[in-house]
Amino acid sequence: MLPRKRGVGEVERESPSKKTCVDSAITSENNHQNPNPPAMALDDGNPPDIDEDLHSRQLAVYGRETMRRLFGANVLVSGMQGLGAEVAKNLILAGVKSVALHDEGTVELWDLSSNFIFSENDVGKNRALACVQKLQELNNAVIVSTWTKKISKEQLSNFQAVVFTDISLERAVEFNDYCHQHQPSIPFIKAEVRGLFGSVFCDFGPAFTVLDVDGEDPHTGIIASISNDNPALVSCVDDERLEFQDGDLVVFSEVKGMTELNDGKPRRVKNARPYSFFLEEDTTNYGAYERGGIVTQVKQPKVLNFKPLSEALKDPGDFLLSDFAKFDRPPLLHLAFQALDDFISKSGRFPVAGSEVDVRKLLDLAVDINENSGDGKLEKIDENVLRHFVNGSRAVLNPMAAMFGGIVGQEVVKACSGKFHPLFQFFYFDSLESLPTEPLKPVDIRPLNSRYDAQISVFGVKLQKKLEEAKIFVVGGGALGCEFLKNLALMGVCCGNQGKLTITDDDVIEKSNLSRQFLFRDWNIGQAKSTVAASAAVMINPHFKIEALQNRASPETENVFDDAFWESLNVVINALDNVNARIYIDARCVYFQKPLLESGTLGTKCNTQMVIPHLTENYGASRDPPEKQAPMCTVHSFPHNIDHCLTWARSEFEGLLEKTPAEVNAFLSKPEEYKAAMRSAGDAQARELLERVIECLRDERCQNFQDCIAWARLKFEDYFANRVKQLTFTFPEDAATSTGAPFWSAPKRFPRPLQFSPNDPGHLHFVTAAAILRAETYGIPITDWVKNPKKLAEEVSKVGVPEFQPKKGVKIVTDEKATSLTQSSVDDAAIIDDLILNLEGAAAKLPTGFRMKPIQFEKDDDTNYHMDFIAGLANMRARNYSIPEVEKLKAKLIAGRIIPAIATSTAMATGLVCLELYKVAYGGHKLEDYRNTFANLALPLFSMAEPVPPKVIKHRDLSWTVWDRWIIEENLTLRELLKWFEAKGLNAYSISCGQSLLYNSIFPKHKERLDRKVVDVARDVAKLEVPAKRRHFDIVVACEDEDENDIDVPLVSIYFR
Repeated sequence: MLPRKRGVGEVERESPSKKTCVDSAITSENNHQNPNPPAMALDDGNPPDIDEDLHSRQLAVYGRETMRRLFGANVLVSGMQGLGAEVAKNLILAGVKSVALHDEGTVELWDLSSNFIFSENDVGKNRALACVQKLQELNNAVIVSTWTKKISKEQLSNFQAVVFTDISLERAVEFNDYCHQHQPSIPFIKAEVRGLFGSVFCDFGPAFTVLDVDGEDPHTGIIASISNDNPALVSCVDDERLEFQDGDLVVFSEVKGMTELNDGKPRRVKNARPYSFFLEEDTTNYGAYERGGIVTQVKQPKVLNFKPLSEALKDPGDFLLSDFAKFDRPPLLHLAFQALDDFISKSGRFPVAGSEVDVRKLLDLAVDINENSGDGKLEKIDENVLRHFVNGSRAVLNPMAAMFGGIVGQEVVKACSGKFHPLFQFFYFDSLESLPTEPLKPVDIRPLNSRYDAQISVFGVKLQKKLEEAKIFVVGGGALGCEFLKNLALMGVCCGNQGKLTITDDDVIEKSNLSRQFLFRDWNIGQAKSTVAASAAVMINPHFKIEALQNRASPETENVFDDAFWESLNVVINALDNVNARIYIDARCVYFQKPLLESGTLGTKCNTQMVIPHLTENYGASRDPPEKQAPMCTVHSFPHNIDHCLTWARSEFEGLLEKTPAEVNAFLSKPEEYKAAMRSAGDAQARELLERVIECLRDERCQNFQDCIAWARLKFEDYFANRVKQLTFTFPEDAATSTGAPFWSAPKRFPRPLQFSPNDPGHLHFVTAAAILRAETYGIPITDWVKNPKKLAEEVSKVGVPEFQPKKGVKIVTDEKATSLTQSSVDDAAIIDDLILNLEGAAAKLPTGFRMKPIQFEKDDDTNYHMDFIAGLANMRARNYSIPEVEKLKAKLIAGRIIPAIATSTAMATGLVCLELYKVAYGGHKLEDYRNTFANLALPLFSMAEPVPPKVIKHRDLSWTVWDRWIIEENLTLRELLKWFEAKGLNAYSISCGQSLLYNSIFPKHKERLDRKVVDVARDVAKLEVPAKRRHFDIVVACEDEDENDIDVPLVSIYFR
């Protein structure tokens, strides 16, 4: 489907102590008539500084302005059962100013099915008070207070948004009317989950302004031509497809010739095409277009007119759909939730699960409401759906609470910031497909006086038992992993005597994890993710049987995750953040025929994919196209956007500070072996490596900090002046290509050299970072005055900078298909011999035991100057090419390849996956019962569909899919194996094991192997080693049919023991 630190001089947002927060909560509790946010949470007009260490991944999604608005938001969450706890968790992690928890009820054993905070010791306590301390631990910069008495509507004026998860329609209408009419309006959200059904209603007022409807960066295009017409045709280079749509507003800049368009005035697009569009503008009398120009989308705010709940109930408008297979379901659920409210209001209780009397009573209420619905009257009421609705109406299931907690949490962020498009206005959802395939009897759903009673009331005791005895492998202990462990613990998964959950993650906890990986606390930083997450999950449910490992699941750890381990599993749940690891786990699940529940997030987007043996295609069956990489020559000589500059800067960092010092150490550790390897290679790459090593040890060796300053100053001159002078000497501004076209035509940008100035903060900042890192590689102490601009400027001014003269005949790579910038030479071998002599001379002058210290890039430590150096490199290069510069945070996102991440989309994804887990655990569900989901909480968009079945291959009367494996229970020779395939009408012309070829019909010598056992050939050729516990090995066979058509056959396993 789509992740920063405090800068030098920035002040971290003040974090009140845990004691202060809890005391504030108690103070609020004692003042029962005033559930106001604590005084310290009130906005003083000065937006707090953003702790980039904590919120880096979230900043990548929201940006600074949205985060500052969140920091000023006071939010009420009323109803602290499972859904309320999930919403509060997500908001506290997001970093709103304050969250007031309201609940008048007490904890029941029933609540432990859905609320991750409650324990059995909390039964009988007020729900809000039982939640406050653990929620406060999630983020001490958020004030968490409690309220346990009734709230009056006037008290809602203290909040920027209010959420009600357990409120009657009558009270909801009263509160909503007040919020709607209040000046300014108070965004109001009513949400509830009832068994496998959920609903959300949003009213943000009569004129709510959405500042950014989708959160995407404005689209841009590089102009190739503009016609003098009415309307004008604008053509762009075919570097990337344009994303403009008809009606978009755009502005122009840097246009040469037709300068009238550079006035900053937004102009409207029409007839948008992949690489061109028409402009609603008469350019007939404008100057003729010459070259250059950037066109940029102007994002427009949108004003929404919400209806209050009292009106929306009668006239709900269009419902937000999630599953087009259930397009008629939302109107029915709109009716069902009203009927349930009527039932509770008249009976003073929820319907009893399995009570036919209560089912009939609610059905009658639904019929009455429907009869009075006017134009919204339903022609038919699906009694089967309402029957399930009644039976689960009291239950708050954890997966539903997690899913809706993500949705509602995101709506609160929208309400407080104007970022992203709100849900407008009703959303209804159900997951009836999660129910067991066999009908449930009243005895099946009878309460057992256990923490799982709410879940049992929906699914029955049989499924509960299967969940408890399951054996599950969770791969990854980050954001997804934390949410999964919480959900599984609450569901009772792996909590029986035979149950076991294994979680593995080889990573450790960093501060940036804490904004969404909610099982971790600041005192866990540096500890193993899997171990801490497992311990925290056991605190949620003491019966959880869990083992935490720190092994990366990969071919190298198949001795840990061996055949016996995989064969013991019931389900595998991926909680990974990279495609290669997902593909590996997918392959193991296919091999061992295990269900794989896959999910991923990217900012506000999330997706889930169910991989079910023999029912669905596997994860690896379809892949996203690879990301387009900029040509090497573009990155190194002809950048035209900041991404190119940052890619180059990251490459230079690694070359200068990691690879070259490591190369120096490789030589110094084993000089004779190193020199022999260079001579053996004898190519341009070896020549370049030797030149760099000699630079470090002789030409540019630093022995004190002043040397490092000089090196940094000369690097500035080399990068941003000399190289540009050479480039523009080789290709002057008026240069032409071999076809006569201007060389410097779009997307190329003509560069200008920089003149170093000690008064330019950007120049000085680059020198500072470069000098400090250079000193680190040599182990040179860093002087205190380096951070004193005046003193530093004095030292830099002492550096002698040689005058640069461009050279004729310098070759600069312009071929976009080139994979190396190093020019080969016929004299490489001779040059390498000379370089080795120079290297030996330089090494002889080094102190005994001299070694350099390679620096590995670490983006999440703002004290190490890594990002300062990379941002400085990139921004100075951008300045060369007149490309807009970026702040260090943005540079970190791009150069650090940070994946944007927020708690809300993570929570939603895991909730959706756990709804599918019910199906997998029970068994017997059909393909059409499963759901894959893509969602974007920013829009919001929910798209659910049944998975794609696996591709079926047919041959004669045989058929198979990727899930099949052909098993041979005999120790065959190669000849016997070929005959085995012949009997199926297949000619096996190639057989391989691992990376080795055991047999191919085109090689005559391979025929000598025909009468040998396949396992013996594999041992000799492929160096096969079969563990003692394993009876088989696998081979890949390439076959063709009688007509010489290639046939993809399954993996073949030969059981030779």
